Amino acid sequence: MVPDSFDIGMDVSFLDEIESEGGRFYGEDGAEADALELLRRGGTNAIRLRIWNDPPGGYCNLERTLEMAKRIKAHGFRFLLDFHYSDRWADPAHQHKPKAWEKLDYEELKEAVREYTYRVLVMLAAQGTPPDAVQIGNEITPGMLWDDGKVDGEFDTDEQWAKLAGLASAGVAAAREAIPEAEVMIHIDRGGDWASSERFFTRFERLGVDYDGIGLSYYPWWHGTLADLRETLHGLAARFGKPIYVVETAYPWTLAKRDGHAFIVTGEEQLHEGYEATLAGQARYWRDVAEIVRRMPGGLGAGIYWWEPAWIPSKPDWSVGHPNNWSNLTLFDWDGKELPALKAIRPVAAAPEAASESL
Repeated sequence: MVPDSFDIGMDVSFLDEIESEGGRFYGEDGAEADALELLRRGGTNAIRLRIWNDPPGGYCNLERTLEMAKRIKAHGFRFLLDFHYSDRWADPAHQHKPKAWEKLDYEELKEAVREYTYRVLVMLAAQGTPPDAVQIGNEITPGMLWDDGKVDGEFDTDEQWAKLAGLASAGVAAAREAIPEAEVMIHIDRGGDWASSERFFTRFERLGVDYDGIGLSYYPWWHGTLADLRETLHGLAARFGKPIYVVETAYPWTLAKRDGHAFIVTGEEQLHEGYEATLAGQARYWRDVAEIVRRMPGGLGAGIYWWEPAWIPSKPDWSVGHPNNWSNLTLFDWDGKELPALKAIRPVAAAPEAASESL
C-alpha cells in the first residue's frame, strides 16, 4: 500500500513535563509561543507520543496522554501513539514488564497486552482524539516484555519468536478492534542494518503478525551512515512492500559542554561525515534524511520523526530515570528559542509529489 501523505513528525513526549517545570519556547522573532504551534509553523504535520503503563513521576501515563492528545488534535496534527508496554524506557537494552504484569504467565500476559491496548485506545477515541497510527512496542528488535518475549542471545529460538509474535499480535488485534481505521506499526531500531531488519520482519511475516507499516530508528552514531540507511529502506521496500517510517532520528546543533549535563553526542568522531555539529549542519542533516525517506522506491517512504526536539534543560535534575542528555540534539536551543533546522524541512513537506525511485 502506497501512503497518501508524508509525515513530517516530532516526538514531544516530554513536552508537558518540560512546560510544568518552567520550560518556555520562542520563535525566531523572540516571541513566546506554544511549542506545538512553533512546530506546526515549521512544517510539522504529525506528533508522536510514547505511553508508559505506570511510570515513576506520572508523566507519559494514560492521564497525561489523554490531555496531550487533545492539544495534538486541536492543532490539526496526525497522531502516532507509541506503546512501550513498560513503566519506563523500552529499547534494545531495556524491555522490562510493567510492575503490575511481572507475575503473569504467558497467556495472562497476552491478555494484559490486549486489554491495556484496547482500553487506552477506546478512551482516546471516546474523547474525540483517536490515534491515526499505533506502534505495538518500541524498538523491539530484541523482543519485548522480557523474558517472555525476548528473542536475542540465548533466547533466539523458534519458541521465543512465537511468543513475541503472540504478544505483538495481541496488541495488534486490540488496536484493530478499538480503532479499525488506525494504521498499525511495528518498530525496530536498526535503521542502518539491512540484514538485521530483513531478518526481523521475515520472522514476523512467517509467524503471521498482521501490521501495516514498518518503523525504524536511525541515529548515525549508533546505526551507520546515510548510505546504510538508504540500503535498509530500499531493501525493506522491495522485500515487504509496506509503508516505512523513520520514527526516530536527531542530530546535534552543538558539541559545546553544558554544566550539569552529560550529553550522548560529545565528540567529532560521533558525527556523520559532511555534517558538522552546527546550526547549518543540523539543518542539512534533517533535510537530507527526509529526502532519502521521501524518495524511497515505490513511493513507500511514509514519514520521518525527530525524537524529542523540545527536550530543553528546563530543570537541573531530571531524576526520574531519565537525565537530560539530549539537549544538544533538540530543535530549540537551551533557552527554548527555535533553531533553523525546525523550518529546514518545509520544502520537503511542501513538495506535492516527491520523485521516488523504482522498485
